[in-house]
Amino acid sequence: MGKILIGITGGIGSGKTVVSDILRVKEIPVYDADNESKRLIVSDDTLKSKLTQLLGDDIYFADGSLNRKLMASKIFHDKDLITQVNQIIHPAVGRDFSCWAEKQKSPIVATECALLFESGLNKRIDYSIMVYAPLPIRIQRAMQRDNATREQIEARIKNQMDDDKKRDLADFVIMNDNRTAILPQVNQLLSNLSNIQK
Repeated sequence: MGKILIGITGGIGSGKTVVSDILRVKEIPVYDADNESKRLIVSDDTLKSKLTQLLGDDIYFADGSLNRKLMASKIFHDKDLITQVNQIIHPAVGRDFSCWAEKQKSPIVATECALLFESGLNKRIDYSIMVYAPLPIRIQRAMQRDNATREQIEARIKNQMDDDKKRDLADFVIMNDNRTAILPQVNQLLSNLSNIQK
């Protein structure tokens, strides 16, 4: 049996990173899809040329860094354009994750990805784990973490896949509601995965 690939997802403020950090402590490598996509946008030449063709040469500064403000202003109110941008970025992240995963020595390898199902990255993993927290808790956490208003966080949540839909699609759910301890749930999950692997 080869290594098991798992994907950790959940809405904004659900606590995906907490679960990822626990896995890292347990020496399970975790690929942060959000951070890696930011790296690929400026380092992957094919991706850069596709984005330039779609959004214009001024999307990158002279030093090769991304003009995030300009990109956001171009795609913010244009659903079709967002879709096209995602169709360029998501497959590149998927390929990068698969290459990275192959190089890892651990029997279990993870990716943390907010858009696990939306991006199609779920097709590259064996099991999906949804970190679930009630909406009011998620809003509070995200407001504190991002120093943002309730309206800003609610607008971002509206753009994400509904939590209940994610729960239905996920193979495992970890509850992060400020009442249920996370560590025993992660330990149980790893024990389940180890049994599958035997």
